[in-house]
Amino acid sequence: MEEVKKMIRAIINGQSALKSELLKEINDVKRELTSRIDKLEENMNKRFDATGARTDRIGKQVAFLEDDAPTREEHDALERRVGKIEKRIASD
Repeated sequence: MEEVKKMIRAIINGQSALKSELLKEINDVKRELTSRIDKLEENMNKRFDATGARTDRIGKQVAFLEDDAPTREEHDALERRVGKIEKRIASD
C-alpha cells in the first residue's frame, strides 16, 4: 500500500510541476501580448491623431473655397453682365 501512495504522490507532484510550468508560460505569453497590444494601441492613436489633423486641414480648405466661390445668383448676374458687354462689343 505504501508503494501505491508513493506512486500517487509522484503523479500528483508531476501534475503540480506541469501546472506550475504551464501557468508560468501562460503568464509570459500574457505579458508579451499585453506589451504588443499596448504598442499597437499607441501606434493607432498616433495614426488617428495624424489623420484627424489632416482631415481638419482639408475641411478648413474646403470651407474657405466654399466661402470664396460665387453663389448661383452671383454667377447668373455675372453671366448677364458679360452678355450685355458682348452685345455692345458686337454692335460696335
